[in-house]
Amino acid sequence: MHLRFKFALFAILPLLLAITAIAAVVRIQAESLAEAEARVVEPVLLSARKAELTHYVSLALLAIEPMRKRGDEAAAREALATLARMEFGEDGYYFVYDSKGRNLMHPRQPELVGQNLWNMHDANGVPVIQNLITAASHGGGFVEYLWPRPTMKRQERKLGYVVTVPEWNWVLGTGIYMNDLEDARKRIDEEATRAIRRTMTIIVVIAVFATLMVATAGYAVNLTERRDAEAKMRALAHQVVASQEKERARVARELHDGVSQWLVSVKFMLESALSRLRSEAGGADAPLERGVSGVNDVLREIRRISHGLRPAMLDDLGLVPALSQVLNEFSRRTGVATHLEAPETLIIPDAVATALFRVTQEALTNAERHAGATRIDVSLRAHRNLVLSVSDNGQGFDVDRVSATTREGLGLSSMRERVETLGGFFSLQSGPSGTTIVATLPAASLRA
Repeated sequence: MHLRFKFALFAILPLLLAITAIAAVVRIQAESLAEAEARVVEPVLLSARKAELTHYVSLALLAIEPMRKRGDEAAAREALATLARMEFGEDGYYFVYDSKGRNLMHPRQPELVGQNLWNMHDANGVPVIQNLITAASHGGGFVEYLWPRPTMKRQERKLGYVVTVPEWNWVLGTGIYMNDLEDARKRIDEEATRAIRRTMTIIVVIAVFATLMVATAGYAVNLTERRDAEAKMRALAHQVVASQEKERARVARELHDGVSQWLVSVKFMLESALSRLRSEAGGADAPLERGVSGVNDVLREIRRISHGLRPAMLDDLGLVPALSQVLNEFSRRTGVATHLEAPETLIIPDAVATALFRVTQEALTNAERHAGATRIDVSLRAHRNLVLSVSDNGQGFDVDRVSATTREGLGLSSMRERVETLGGFFSLQSGPSGTTIVATLPAASLRA
């Protein structure tokens, strides 16, 4: 899996997990809220139904009050007829039983009139008539039971309220079917379900939108970083090519100005000696000696160039001997005094040694070409960090101006990049009293 996809995955996955957890919590809380609302609403509705039943029974007692005052059998029949005509709502009616459980009036189920229903039980085994009479005998009360609903042709929960009519030893009551309570609970559940679905839909939309935003942002960042990386790679490749071309030009210049000149000179000397030998004129010793001397000079020049490219001592003995050799050769060639301060036993990894060697070479080249120095001091210290310092007593220069106007910048960019590539810090100070270059590498650079 590509790194950018891993980053996108690690960014989106926690987001999706968080949104999923939020959705689960919201769903649980919504269901709990709906359940709590149902528990709160049901007692309120039940209390309202009880108040309504009490009111209906009070109206019935008020309607038969004139007959109760008369108290005779004719008044009783008139009272039953009055109660039979009184209805409320779709399935609201009154019923009358005597104290023994015999039905005296039931407008919706006339087949029950005259029957003794004392032992009647509903589908749940509740003794309905016995409970009604008992509640009435205690001054009136409420009884819940199952009873056939005329309009539905099935048994449903019913809440009844009964009182006694002492003039005729009656139990008068009415009831309300409780399906509206169940309907209210169902409506609450349905509303809660719809609200949960709406909330889940909104959360899903937010999740999709957030995921797309994260993915888009990640893609944009990745694209930007990729473009920057590609630009840096192109710049690095260009710099590498430029450095290679610069080094090739230097080697070509060294070969042309040094080795080629010496070889041409040796060629003329050998040709002169050969000509004298052929003419038997004598005197060929001097040209031959100069030719041999020229060959030696050519060898030294080739050795100097090869050491400049990659001294064998750097690979065989390490950085400190290689620096010592370079400084000695520099001193012999230029007449500039050099001094090296470095521990002989210092062991440095190849990559670090090469970088510090090249920095020293570049600093010596700059000092020779531009500084006019008479002394160069090089120090290499390894305590907490690895520090290379190259100082000269030359005329110095304006660092900012030279870096901005000189194409190569005196090799400063090359030195800085070598040090910073290894995680180090490069600093340069220059003035009328000389120039000091310091390359500081972390202690970790001493570990191979």
